[in-house]
Amino acid sequence: MKMPLSGLRVSKQTVIRSVVAGLVMAVVGIPGGIANGLLAGVNPIYGVYSMIAGTTVAALFTSSVIMNVDSTGATALATFDALGDAAPEDQLGQLVVLSLLVGLFMLALGTLRLGFLVRFISNSVMVGFLSGLGVLTILGQVGDLTGFTSDKDNKVGRTIDTLFNWTEIDGTTLLVGLITIVVIVTVNQTRFEKYSFLVGVVSTTALVAAVSSLDVPLVGDSTEIPRSAPSLNMPDISLVPGLLLPAAAIAIIALVQAAGVSGSVPNPDGDYPDPSGDFRGQGAANVAVGFVGGIPVGGSLSGTILIQAMGGRSRWANISTGVFTLVAVLLIAPLIEKIPMPTLAGLLVVIGFSMINVPRIQTVWNTGTSSLTVMVLTFVASLVAPIHIAVALGVVAHVAVHIFRSADAVRLEQIVLQDDGLFAEAEAPSELPSNDVVVLQPVGSLFFAGVDELDEKLPTIGDATGTVVIFRLRDRDEVGSTFIRSIERYTRDLHEAGNTLMLEGMSQHALDQMQRTALLDLIGEENVFSGRPQFFASLREAQAAAERWSKEPAGGNPDPDTPDGDTPDVDQR
Repeated sequence: MKMPLSGLRVSKQTVIRSVVAGLVMAVVGIPGGIANGLLAGVNPIYGVYSMIAGTTVAALFTSSVIMNVDSTGATALATFDALGDAAPEDQLGQLVVLSLLVGLFMLALGTLRLGFLVRFISNSVMVGFLSGLGVLTILGQVGDLTGFTSDKDNKVGRTIDTLFNWTEIDGTTLLVGLITIVVIVTVNQTRFEKYSFLVGVVSTTALVAAVSSLDVPLVGDSTEIPRSAPSLNMPDISLVPGLLLPAAAIAIIALVQAAGVSGSVPNPDGDYPDPSGDFRGQGAANVAVGFVGGIPVGGSLSGTILIQAMGGRSRWANISTGVFTLVAVLLIAPLIEKIPMPTLAGLLVVIGFSMINVPRIQTVWNTGTSSLTVMVLTFVASLVAPIHIAVALGVVAHVAVHIFRSADAVRLEQIVLQDDGLFAEAEAPSELPSNDVVVLQPVGSLFFAGVDELDEKLPTIGDATGTVVIFRLRDRDEVGSTFIRSIERYTRDLHEAGNTLMLEGMSQHALDQMQRTALLDLIGEENVFSGRPQFFASLREAQAAAERWSKEPAGGNPDPDTPDGDTPDVDQR
């Protein structure tokens, strides 16, 4: 495995192109950083600090050579929820601890190679969650976009209150915000789309400065932007307990988003990056962000694609982004205070709409009722509950729906040997016949939720006698204790009526489970046939043994025509 820092040694031409890409990325990214700071409810400069520290450090340590790591709308909104009603003077201290915890969680996941955990957040959960964040982002800008301050408790309530008080909307403020949106959307339709945020911010800022009648709130009216590089901050350990859960949620959210980068954007050499290495790189970035008091960061697919489109082919692209952002803060901090608040609100409205991915929503919508239900539940939860709670509810809802559908989807098939020697599927009998061989194959989950459904579909024994039931468990690597208990009951009932049960296709692990639970002693090792590589080979072997058993009135004695321990010559096609 290549060490991350080895990617710094590239040709001079590659370095030059990457540095140019980093310069452009810093210019176009600063407005987004400021907006994310505003979205997180903190001093906008903290969003820019995330670029300075997070983007630079991540560039050194991620497995991905060109992954852009920065604050995103999702991490900013999650930060807003995590900080709650913290007073402005307490926000920096909480940001420090929050970002450090996010970084430590990411480092732990990467070091332990636990990237598989992000798979527990399904596509339907993420689509519902990100759509909810998009709506929250839009609704959160209503105050700055309209100039009306509502006293309601949440964004949805404040939006409704604004609509009811539409006569109090400030027309000038709304006009500046709408102009920003129009400019950004218009530029997005041209080949200069990557500069759309910059053009929108610069043009409306210049317009407000030039036209005295456009009297709107500015960033500097409520926030003082430091004229210096970020300073080192030490964490307050007493804040850790209250921020553990939000930090874990932000880490998972950021890593899920970043997994899309790892899996879709290869390194310049054509190899795809190691997701666990990217986890560690993002973890190191958040630790650095924590010490300077920035917003938690994660891999950004749009930022990565932008770096790639501008010619960035090495780690120097994102390193340069951080360095140029620092230079810009030192030079233009006073200008940041001149940005109109409705301008940033308009920018965030556009970002909010971009988070609502209509094609992905349509995919979930058309997939089925369960996926749609999970998406809608997660979406609604995102609007009314803290973000980490909304994600947890979405995951729980998806698991619950999966368990319900797994139980409901269990069915039982009969495998019938036809005259041409081929096997065919048929409906399982409702009652066992006498003196016959019945091959049953369960389809669906055999864990606790599905076993009750399977019990109801097992053929009743009735007056049947001398029958062998072959239970086919091919490709079942593991069975649950509920299933084992169910098979034990059915086996005893079969034995009492003069029938028997055989198991076919068993994996070694499932066989070990049954041996440890004494089920194997009840069934008999001679009635268990392990799976074999050849299709239906073990089934034919089980059928041959069943035919021998059925010829013995008392059962259990080998056919006198067949040597003990041997099986007849069976076609294994």
